[in-house]
Amino acid sequence: MDGIRGVAERWKELSGEKSWQKLLEPLDIDLRRYIIHYGEMSEAAYDAFNVEKVSKYAGDCRYSMQNLFSSVGLTAANPFVYKPTKYLYATSKINLPDCFIVRSLSREAWDKESNWIGYIAVATDEGKAALGRRDIVIAFRGTVQYAELGTGMNFPLVSAADLLGDDTDFNPLVHQGWLSMYTSDDPLSQYNKTSVRSQIVEELKRLLDEYKDEEISLTLTGHSLGGALSTLCAADIIVNGLNRIENRTEKCPVTVFAFGCPRVGDKYFKDLFDRSKDVHVLRISNAPDGVPHIPPIGFSEVGQVLKIDTRKSFYVRTGNLVTWHDMELYLHGVAGTQGRRDLFRLDVKRDIALINKWTSILKDEYLVPGSWWGEKNKSMVQQEDGSWQLEDHQI
Repeated sequence: MDGIRGVAERWKELSGEKSWQKLLEPLDIDLRRYIIHYGEMSEAAYDAFNVEKVSKYAGDCRYSMQNLFSSVGLTAANPFVYKPTKYLYATSKINLPDCFIVRSLSREAWDKESNWIGYIAVATDEGKAALGRRDIVIAFRGTVQYAELGTGMNFPLVSAADLLGDDTDFNPLVHQGWLSMYTSDDPLSQYNKTSVRSQIVEELKRLLDEYKDEEISLTLTGHSLGGALSTLCAADIIVNGLNRIENRTEKCPVTVFAFGCPRVGDKYFKDLFDRSKDVHVLRISNAPDGVPHIPPIGFSEVGQVLKIDTRKSFYVRTGNLVTWHDMELYLHGVAGTQGRRDLFRLDVKRDIALINKWTSILKDEYLVPGSWWGEKNKSMVQQEDGSWQLEDHQI
């Protein structure tokens, strides 16, 4: 419980009020817990995502909002209690690879173009007590099929003037793929008649009004694609004042925890963050993971960086381009990194079985099966007449 009190008392510092000075090397114990907490909220969007293309619900969330956190294992022994308030859906007006947008093979597909991309959640009264304030989280789903991620970066820098303002002396350029996913709508879609950006704006306005008499923070989190969308969304929030509370002069602080995040925009995009006091970005980067360093030309990195190196962990075997990018391995790295010079040690006792949730990188001696996360029988459920039917979607 001491660690929980530390988070509640230090939340402004842990959220980057002082740009995480003297907290990253060595990594502060409360900050470890804090980063892992938000990383798990991003991981929830992976664990709940339906990637089974034969399902008519491919590309959607498997679970109802009421059951989301319990279904992905985020309620047991977790003092940071939230309730989801909005599911977010994204589409794109440009052709994106399957590692970003998963499409069902079924002729009865729930939606041919849209994907569930994450959710908005707000701390309950119990969560508020543990966190020290009413926290609103925007969590974005990351990339599936990591092996295809390199080809997914082959998009140009384009103007973000429609989103971030049209200033002839200051015109940020951003990755075309991220911008399209964030701003595209589809009038023919049940879920994307408005863009994910519009969905976020509407829900933020509602929540900020509901809790306007309390101390509020906005925290964005995501891995890979989700980290890129979190960063772009944060820029939108600060430029367009979406963190303003009615009848109050101060704005809500905005924090981004981006894991394995590719680069998002050019030097002018970076300047948006450098000159704002309302937003703080912490990028968590695993040394052998190449994704945080792409695209390599014309892009600039924003915020502060926490460097980890999971190759130092004696729990894991030699990895590859896919496993080094895995989100659960990132969280294992945050739990045990000791900085540039020291050996790996799990200061946060995070279950090592989670390392093998989506990969098989944990050493065999720990007796944990590889890629163990999944629905029982891939959601095939036996009916009363003895037949089997795919039931993989909650309403």
